[in-house]
Amino acid sequence: MEILEKLNIQTNNIDIYEQAFTHTSYVNENNTISYERLEFLGDAILELIVSEYLYLNTDYDEGVMTKIRAHYVCENALYEYSINFKLNEYLKLGNGEAESGGKFRKAIVADIFEAFIGALFLDQGINKAKEFIYLSVIPYIKENKLDFFGDYKSKLQELVQTDKRSLEYDIISEEGPAHNKTFKAIVKIDDVIYGTGEAHSKKAAEQEAAKNALDKSVQGNFNDQDQ
Repeated sequence: MEILEKLNIQTNNIDIYEQAFTHTSYVNENNTISYERLEFLGDAILELIVSEYLYLNTDYDEGVMTKIRAHYVCENALYEYSINFKLNEYLKLGNGEAESGGKFRKAIVADIFEAFIGALFLDQGINKAKEFIYLSVIPYIKENKLDFFGDYKSKLQELVQTDKRSLEYDIISEEGPAHNKTFKAIVKIDDVIYGTGEAHSKKAAEQEAAKNALDKSVQGNFNDQDQ
């Protein structure tokens, strides 16, 4: 596996890395195990290492550190890190998911970043997992790169208020098991749908819907948007 060579990892447990990239849609078609448990573990390790970094390298209070950490472990951020290391190229997807673009689906690509960290931890230990996080995540914190996971809802609100129009978000569906739900949100301006978004939390789905609406807008003018 090329990613292991790139990180100079020698393993006798290649199966755990294969599992880290195995989506549930593949599991449904094959007798194997998905990445969900590894994702759970990797999420905790990622938060721990980022928290430690902020504690040791800043003098921010708890509230500020919490907000900063949230920015750098959100779904948009995890997707960015995962794409940078081309982790999505190793994804094992069911036929339907693969055909519908699952290799670039944000939720899935974000999930495997955490699953890979979980696999690294179990196979190589905390220091190797930390080394990878310092290589993939910490540079963004050092450079204060917040632009690719900004507060799209606030930006959209500012534009809509300028025209004195109404703005409303709705969660229209939720799918998946209780520990790994996917929510779909829509944003309506004057009762017209202008954006949709999917994520693993309601707030993140609303942010995605707002981003979708902003991406479609032309210099903040929503008058000519399609429903």
